[in-house]
Amino acid sequence: MKILLKVKHLTNHITPRICARFISKGQTFYSPQNFSDYEDIRRNYKLHVPENFNFASDILDKWTAAEKDGSKKPSPALWWINGEGKEVKWSFDELGFHSRKVANVLSDACDLKPGDRVIVILPRIPEWWLLNVACIRAGIVIIPGTTQLTAKDILHRLQKSEAKCIITSQELSPAIDSISNQAPLLKTKMTVTGTREGWLSFQELYTTADDNHTCVRTRSTDPMAIYFTSGTTGFPKMAEHSHCSHGLGLTIPGKYWLDLTPSDMIWNISDPGWVKSAWSCIFCPWIQGSSVFAHYMPRFDQTVVLKTLTNYPITVFCSPPTAYRMLVLCDFTSKFKSLQHCVSSGEPMNPQVMEQWKENTGLDIYEGYGQTETDLICGTFKGMTIKPGSMGKAAPCYDVQVPLPTQVV
Repeated sequence: MKILLKVKHLTNHITPRICARFISKGQTFYSPQNFSDYEDIRRNYKLHVPENFNFASDILDKWTAAEKDGSKKPSPALWWINGEGKEVKWSFDELGFHSRKVANVLSDACDLKPGDRVIVILPRIPEWWLLNVACIRAGIVIIPGTTQLTAKDILHRLQKSEAKCIITSQELSPAIDSISNQAPLLKTKMTVTGTREGWLSFQELYTTADDNHTCVRTRSTDPMAIYFTSGTTGFPKMAEHSHCSHGLGLTIPGKYWLDLTPSDMIWNISDPGWVKSAWSCIFCPWIQGSSVFAHYMPRFDQTVVLKTLTNYPITVFCSPPTAYRMLVLCDFTSKFKSLQHCVSSGEPMNPQVMEQWKENTGLDIYEGYGQTETDLICGTFKGMTIKPGSMGKAAPCYDVQVPLPTQVV
């Protein structure tokens, strides 16, 4: 089963307001930067989709141009750390340079053509971002996967998606070799770390790759990515997103729910194998020209999270409720000097956790609801009264209604 989404959206330009900060009884309130209230969002959001659209050339490369002409203040597009002293800071210009080289690796060494499908299973490392952008540049359909997948899980994805290439780390390559002969359409395997017989080496190919690459001219409705659902009610199913459904459609959560501007830095701790990482680690922030912060952190560690929020200029934090439940049990001895906005999605938020978080940080948690097959459907936006158990109001592109229960006679 494949669900083709052709959600059509338009980036609606509203001059960002200065973010007002109000303090009352130890609690901090930040006014919206991109809108005045929820009704303002509904009034000003307009629907338009161009015939052709590509996130790399139409969004990322324009931020590169803004960096060069000085209309965008210097800030990293991606700031990645591994917690052991190593870090990567790329501007939009540097992101473009590296992703063009990777696009040539995919097109030349991997022999992938526009419309071909590639499965990418990587931990939270910089190459994950490069491969996402490179696939968009080359018109190749990326299929992300979590590193927790078993050989059986990977085989299911290979067979259902008919992917021609798989890219992963050296740790997962033995599992893939054990099932690759059952996926006859798989032609190329590439490892991002180390070397392995029968596999291409990403690092070797990247070193010699040309940085000149012409972005493929893609239609707005051309497929851009496929995400497998979590398989709650059966085998995981494919949800296909077009270039516009994420590249333009995620303007809504980026601009209104996350309330991002080019001055913000967002940290989203979702696993890179799930669609939420695409939302808040790529499209939402980069549509808005914001910085993406990433911490390798192979396992969730609440002490590390709190220390990171304290030591780095992160203004927006996105985390599932499970992580917030663990965080509120910690000792909040340090204050978050930069943090202004906290959001959560993936499951209902416990009201007691929301209260504890606000008591410790002075900040509310704004919930959002979406699905692998959609963008943000509902959300609690800045300025709204937060009601425990409520997931807010409909995003402007949706008409959301709760049907009355059928009366049994």
